[in-house]
This record gives sequence, structure tokens and C-alpha cells, in this order.
Amino acid sequence: MQPFSYEQNASRVLFGNGTRKRLKAEAERLGLARVLVLSTAAQCEIAEQMRSLLGDLAVGVFSEAAMHTPVTVTERGMACVRELDADGVVAIGGGSTVGLGKAIAIRTGLPQIVLPTTYAGSEMTPLIGETFLGVKKTQRTSDALPEVVIYDVDLTLSLPIPMSVKSALNAMAHAIEALYAPDGNPITALAAEEGVRAVFSGISRLSLGADDGEVRSELLYGAWLCGRCLGEVSMGLHHKLCHSLGGAFNLPHAEMHAILLPYVLAFNAPVIPDAITRLRHALRSDDPVRTLFQLQRTCAVPLGLREIGMPVYGVTQVVDQVLANPYKNPREPKRVELETLLLRAWAGEAEGIAAR
Repeated sequence: MQPFSYEQNASRVLFGNGTRKRLKAEAERLGLARVLVLSTAAQCEIAEQMRSLLGDLAVGVFSEAAMHTPVTVTERGMACVRELDADGVVAIGGGSTVGLGKAIAIRTGLPQIVLPTTYAGSEMTPLIGETFLGVKKTQRTSDALPEVVIYDVDLTLSLPIPMSVKSALNAMAHAIEALYAPDGNPITALAAEEGVRAVFSGISRLSLGADDGEVRSELLYGAWLCGRCLGEVSMGLHHKLCHSLGGAFNLPHAEMHAILLPYVLAFNAPVIPDAITRLRHALRSDDPVRTLFQLQRTCAVPLGLREIGMPVYGVTQVVDQVLANPYKNPREPKRVELETLLLRAWAGEAEGIAAR
């Protein structure tokens, strides 16, 4: 056994069906009396439902959350917090709303309660990425970690299957990168393997037409584990690429992660034999890279970054950003290797997705 260190994040987690009904009790437990509900514009209706559940504890709804947590949106949210004299926030939604809640929390120290409606998993991490003038900067701080995360399976039942698959692959990317993180440990590795297994099982069942509470529960359980893993270890090349692409071109978050996943794993695979062994178990496959690549095609994930709006000229810009401020990665990428990886991911090519 190799020496390791392990630090556990301290969010309170509630999981089940109908757990959103405990929202007011959780707000009261935190001593909150003036709660601001956060959402995207598309989810303002469900945000109003959370406001109703909070009753007299709610002071308003701010429904302008956006992808990649633009600082300009956060500033408007902060103005709303001040105007309403809010003493806490409830974020209902996916990564965009979770990011806004974190951005407000690190500026104010206000407690957060999060109710995820996707499988992104960012609610379990002390990470916050904010975009300003086309550049996304990420930091790790315990101030970003929500006090309470309420996983209500019922809130995910209406998530369309295509979006469910992309969001679940986003979660899986967190766990896969955790398997080869330089500061990994046996506890996180166990959670990552189980998270990948649960998410893969859920996606496979969805692709076969099974879409019920049991499948959604498995996916949400897996997403919780995957997000938790990302919060416990450092990030590598996969997340660095996604942060750079998202900040530069405002690409949809889940789709980016889903598309890049097999390409980055293929790049790292030769130097991460232990992680590949765990993935073989979790995915029930001798070739995890190709299994993930084929899963994308089976589930109609966009075939390449060009399909979600990345211009081909952006390859050089992103490579420059990655090399200027790299994340620790088990295999140090050279410029030509990064350019090749991104061009293949841009085109959706199968080349480079060799058996591992």
C-alpha cells in the first residue's frame, strides 16, 4: 500500500424520492430567514416551486444563471442579494445554477442549499470556475462548498434522455480523471470506480429504453459519487481542456465533457494501467476507451466539438492556454499532441481511439 492523504468534504447530503420537501426544514436548520432562490431562465417555474416550499423564508427568485458562471451575471446576482438582504441561497438546477450559487457564496459567505436537476456533480466539489472576457479561471476553496445538497430523484425524471446521457457522461469524466489524479487515494478510487459503474449502468439502461425511477436513482447516485471524487482530488488535462474551451467559446458544458472523454482517456491510457484496470471492471469491457467512444455513438452524443460550435481556428488558442497554465496530468502533453487530440475531437474522428 502506497502512502496517501485523504481529506473529506463536509456537505450534508440527503438522497431519495421527494426529498425536496425537506428544503424548508434544512433552511431552518441553518438558521436562514431570508432565502434567495437561484435558477436559469429555463427553470424559473421550478424555482418558483422551491420558493413555495420555503414559504415565508423565501424573499425572491433570481433566474439569470448562465453557462460557465459569467462574472457579469454574478454581479447582477450580488445586487439582488444586497437589495433583498438575503442570508442564504438555494440553487435549483444544473452546473450553471450551482456555479452561480458558489460564486455568490465565495463573495459573501452565505450558506448554500443545492437541489440538482442534472447529473453534473459539481455540487459536491469545492471548485468554482468563473468566466470573464472569454477566459475561464478556476479555483478551489472550501467557501464554494454547499452546506447542504438535496438529491431528489423526482427532480430528474423529466430530464430528456439525450441531455441525461450527456450530463451523466460529464459526471463520469469527473470520476475517471479522479482515478489517475496524482493526489489520489484508495477511498476516492473506490468511490470513482463505483460511480463509473453506476453511471454506465444507468446510461446503458436508458439507451435500451428503460426510463423509470430506478434508472434515474442509479444515475443520480452515480453522479453524486463522481462529483464527490472530483472534489477530493486535483484535476488533469480533461478538465483543463474543458475549462479553456468553455471560457473561450461558451460551448455547452456537458457536451464538451462527453465528446472529449474518450480522446483524453486514450491519450493518458498508456501511463495509467491501474486506472484502466478499474475502468475495465466498472465498464465490463476489455477496452474502456473504445467502449466510451461507442457509447457516445449509440446514445447520439454530438460526434465532435465542431457540432457544438467550436471553430477549428480555436485549436491553437486553446492549446496556448493549456500550455501556459497546465494542470497536473499523468502524461505531459506536447504541443503537437494537444493539437492532434483537439483536431480529432473537433472532427469526431475514431483515429487514436485504439484498443487499450
